[in-house]
Amino acid sequence: MITRTPDGVQTIAAHTPDADWQTQLREVIRDPVTLLDALGLPHSLLEGAYGGHRQFSVRVPRAYLNRMTPGDPDDPLLRQVLPLAQESDSVAGFVTDPLAEAEHTPHSGLIHKYAGRVLLIASAGCAINCRYCFRRHFPYEDHTPSMAQWQATLDYLRDDSSITEAILSGGDPLVSSDRRLAWLCRELADIPHLRRLRLHTRLPVVIPDRIDDALLEWLGTTRLQRVMVLHINHPREIDDAVRDACRRLRQAGVTLLNQSVLLRGINDDADTLAALSETLFEAGIQPYYLHVLDAVAGAAHFDVPDDEARALVAQLRARLSGFLLPRLVREVPGAVSKTPL
Repeated sequence: MITRTPDGVQTIAAHTPDADWQTQLREVIRDPVTLLDALGLPHSLLEGAYGGHRQFSVRVPRAYLNRMTPGDPDDPLLRQVLPLAQESDSVAGFVTDPLAEAEHTPHSGLIHKYAGRVLLIASAGCAINCRYCFRRHFPYEDHTPSMAQWQATLDYLRDDSSITEAILSGGDPLVSSDRRLAWLCRELADIPHLRRLRLHTRLPVVIPDRIDDALLEWLGTTRLQRVMVLHINHPREIDDAVRDACRRLRQAGVTLLNQSVLLRGINDDADTLAALSETLFEAGIQPYYLHVLDAVAGAAHFDVPDDEARALVAQLRARLSGFLLPRLVREVPGAVSKTPL
């Protein structure tokens, strides 16, 4: 099981291009020293990095690391994963459960906030720990269902015919084994009123080799409509391996959407956001949502004010075709849907 507890300094085996996804998952970078050394960055950054690492540990796959620019501490991919001293700052309004998910958990591993759809915590871990993650404080130890609890969750779905969509999230659902995911997919497909299976994942982006034959076998044969929502914030996250993974998913009948987070110092300019939309669409991914930051403790330094966010989207609207324009939204606790800005 992948945990979110801080790891000590470890020796990371060299990544080989033909390593399978499980090997790549085991070989993720787990400490700030290894991350900085791999990029030729000074250890003067370590004091701040270790403060954040103790709160929310470093996890960076080698395939993602390889897209970063060596020697650049401001690389937009690095900034998404490198802990900073600011993560320890206490900022008014930034809390450990910014979406009040604890109020909407009728069963372990089940979040039911919106009409017609439920979210299942299919995994307690991720391949990559993004510093702005709104679940960086989530109590995964309370949401790792036993088999009996999974049956209770499935019964909950069976008993509510208004639920037409099941969303697999986490953590990242695709760190789970294909055997486990195939079982869950079969169980969901046996619920007559379910129409869609949605997966929220970073794996096709950070470890593209996760999209292999075993995954496509169960995902490509279910009766449920399949939607995969990727989390991509910068155009440089998309390389040829990501494009190939997306091509295989589309060939299996999976609809690909993207949701980004607007992040200070990473993608808070119109040129980057426009390039992101163009690059997504060229890879067969539909730009879908641009989220303003969820106010999670430890991530306030990424925040972009609403007025600035609206101004950026206005610039995008003047530059992009309508189908390339993501919807600017905020998730408000207690609201019946995401809130447009």
